[in-house]
Amino acid sequence: MKITSFNPLIVSKDAESIIQLFEDLGFEKTHTKTDIEGGENVNVRMKDANGFHVDVASSDYVPQDLLSIRINVDDFEKAYAFFLSRGFINPRGDKITETSSSMDTYLISPSGFAVTLCHHLKK
Repeated sequence: MKITSFNPLIVSKDAESIIQLFEDLGFEKTHTKTDIEGGENVNVRMKDANGFHVDVASSDYVPQDLLSIRINVDDFEKAYAFFLSRGFINPRGDKITETSSSMDTYLISPSGFAVTLCHHLKK
């Protein structure tokens, strides 16, 4: 398993205000993904002049903003098994979100920090 990128991901009911905050800090939108959960959620990838990334995702289902570490990997199944073997849990059972270009899931460590495991699908 190889990590291909690593950055913070913020999930919020009010994603637009968070996107605006990061734009005010000098980040620019580099990619917007709209086919998540049947179009219910949108993910915006942002980058600043130093090359730092942050992702901001919308969700009406989170009780408060969530912060996780987005970890993109080259082998989703191997990475998923790796994290589960170390005690991480998927709070949505075994649900994996699949879109036209990726698959991902949210995992919580035994001590409480969160990662969003992601794999980009090759077309």
